[in-house]
Amino acid sequence: MHRFDEIYALAVGRKGSEEAVENNLATPKTRAEIAALPDDRYLSLMAKCVFQAGFNWKVVEAMWPGFEAAFDGFDIARCAMLHDEDFERLVSDTRIVRHGPKIRTVQENARFVSDLATEYGSAGAFFAGWPAEDYIGLLEILKKRGSRLGGNTGQYFLRFAGIDSFILSQSVVNRLIAEGVIDKPPTSVKAKAAVQAAFNDWRAQSGRSLVEISRVLAMSID
Repeated sequence: MHRFDEIYALAVGRKGSEEAVENNLATPKTRAEIAALPDDRYLSLMAKCVFQAGFNWKVVEAMWPGFEAAFDGFDIARCAMLHDEDFERLVSDTRIVRHGPKIRTVQENARFVSDLATEYGSAGAFFAGWPAEDYIGLLEILKKRGSRLGGNTGQYFLRFAGIDSFILSQSVVNRLIAEGVIDKPPTSVKAKAAVQAAFNDWRAQSGRSLVEISRVLAMSID
């Protein structure tokens, strides 16, 4: 496995300059910023990522003010207590994407966020306190306790929330395969642990965030 500075050099070679690489990087929010985000905003972002999955992202983005209105600003208590008549209303609401199973996830994820708030004080406090060196563990929690928050949906949710994260895009996976970390997209516990260990090594070598490392790995391929 190459050191991070060697992979960074590959990215610079593909992009033409160090400046070009740096201009394509982003950094995560601070722990204080993550902790300060209200619970309803986490639910809103979960819902947006769920509805965007397998759908045109631009369409969902353009409709989002309608989603906010239809779901009462993603108020946790209201969304957690949706009744049958609420679902009947929502599946006919032209302001949103009328996908019954995805609409149901709003209630399920409201309960998930509510549980986090009960256990940790707020969802933000939970996410802010989670260690980056066990990011894979955080993805597992989203998959098990959340609704439709497994796979790429959970990864994009964490990235858009500003939480330190990596996204296992095709380019990142291809770099991990080239480095001998895995031999195919990681699905097993063993493969996911190997990916986490590789990112932890590169993080220790570079002092960079998972977000930055993930982007550099992608740019070393594309």
